[in-house]
Amino acid sequence: MIRAIIFDLDNCLSAADEVGRGLLEPVFDAIRWTNKGKLSDEALAQAFEACWRHPLDWVAREYGFSDEMLAAGWEVAARTEVEAPMQGYPDLGALAELPAMLFLVTSGFRRLQDSKIKALQFASLFEAIYVDAIDEADRKGKEGLFNEILKTYHLSPEEVLIVGDNPDSEIEAGNRLGMPTVQILRAGVPRGNNAAHYIHSLAELRALIK
Repeated sequence: MIRAIIFDLDNCLSAADEVGRGLLEPVFDAIRWTNKGKLSDEALAQAFEACWRHPLDWVAREYGFSDEMLAAGWEVAARTEVEAPMQGYPDLGALAELPAMLFLVTSGFRRLQDSKIKALQFASLFEAIYVDAIDEADRKGKEGLFNEILKTYHLSPEEVLIVGDNPDSEIEAGNRLGMPTVQILRAGVPRGNNAAHYIHSLAELRALIK
């Protein structure tokens, strides 16, 4: 029986670029300025596109940023925040109808993720909200936070459904802990091969739980 559902935020409940792609342009400018020919324009474009689906530290490792490039982008990203209201995906209304405790676990820079949650004005829907802040020293990672939820709320892994877009992040973490996993295939999200279930809308979760 499913007693709780843990959701990711970006590209799961709201598009990472909902407020416009200009949000991260200052970060990208800082990285370009310090690139100094290390990566081609094509590689940089691919890396910047990946930033809409992955944390900056992951992108830096994957695309071979120099320490200077990562530090420059990091400094700007840590100050970035959303100031405009956000709506999230049109199916967010389905969350209130789910017969389970709801949790939000999101990775990214603390200031940016907190500002998105505030802009969405939906904190009251969740039992608790956790930010896996990549710019904080005591980072637990999503797997660590999932474990914390299990212990705090006296849940067993099979009672908690993980819903997210990223096969390498929340889906993999849920799988390692023995939790049933659901990849939501929002527009532009590539289908992975490691989730137990696949959906296109939050409205599909109610039937899946039953």
